[in-house]
Amino acid sequence: TTSLLLTHLGKEVSRDRDQVLVKSTKRFNTDAPYDLVRRMRASALVLGPLLARKMKASASLPGGCLIGSRPIDIHLEGFEKLGAKTQLKDGTITLSAQKLKGANIPLRFPSVGATENLLMASALCPGRSTIRNAAREPEIVDLCNFLNEMGAQIIGGGSSVIRVVGQPKLHGAVHRVIPDRIEAATYLIAGAATRGKIWVTNVDARALRLICKVLTAAGLKIKIENGPKGCAEDKILCEYKGKIKPVCVVTGPYPLFPTDIQAQWMALMALANGRSVIVESIFENRFLHAAELLRMGAKISIRSNRAVVKGNERLTSANVMVSDLRAGAALVIAGLSAKGKTTVHRVYHLDRGYESLESKLKQVGAKIWRLR
Repeated sequence: TTSLLLTHLGKEVSRDRDQVLVKSTKRFNTDAPYDLVRRMRASALVLGPLLARKMKASASLPGGCLIGSRPIDIHLEGFEKLGAKTQLKDGTITLSAQKLKGANIPLRFPSVGATENLLMASALCPGRSTIRNAAREPEIVDLCNFLNEMGAQIIGGGSSVIRVVGQPKLHGAVHRVIPDRIEAATYLIAGAATRGKIWVTNVDARALRLICKVLTAAGLKIKIENGPKGCAEDKILCEYKGKIKPVCVVTGPYPLFPTDIQAQWMALMALANGRSVIVESIFENRFLHAAELLRMGAKISIRSNRAVVKGNERLTSANVMVSDLRAGAALVIAGLSAKGKTTVHRVYHLDRGYESLESKLKQVGAKIWRLR
């Protein structure tokens, strides 16, 4: 979807194995149409760069996973601070500006998407910008590094205050994207849930400290082998050593427990020896997977943003339905650990966040295949 969107905007996109090459062309569109945006929420991230480049941009309200209200009002408030006018009509956001100017931008919440969008806009915005209460995720640090490689002047990535000195233009660069910490955590939890022993390689162990900590608290053996300094080539072992212990978690912005791991953790806690509590503090409707886990024999009760999980030693197979990306990962983990054959429907959600999920799981012994 990202490649299709970039092509629509006028870029030439090609892929060779794990490399993506993006080239400029003479064509330049400033709109992100509904047919593309509805497939992936991250499509809204074209607004900042388009506004900075062309002083105008438009995009349909983003789609994606059904995990509650996910407005982009924090993005728009930031754009207005930079000097843009925003308009919402018939489900389309339109931005326009005579000129932009660096500004002090305090965020009401450390939104990852808003921080990313405002970083890209302010990198080309004349003057100095300061983003306060910025998101601190490793992905923000990676974006800051990438923009700096392209000629931007950004300091403070990974802290709550990021300062940007706008540049007249940026240039091309070669960049290695950091490993996906959510994908890595999913595989670690899958190994735990199936009572296995799994090595997850080519990861940044620093970004997974909290996940390793809670897995250790749950009774798993965790071992980290660090790769060369400065390279994200670490290895993490997760090994089942006995009954899984219940561990309570509360989701929150990085470096707290990720909301994108909450569903997978619930699947693991459904197999724990005791009672655990999961509090979801980011999204108000991110327990949709609980109903499907109940169909597999899990014991879960939901009240508002709080889930109480009473662990079973084993789940049973069932036909289950995916509601969102991470719920899909949770149901796959539950299916791998369950007795019998589980069929997971609507797996297209998984393809937005996991590349060749079933192939990677097969490599470590899972009996899993995709029905076309």
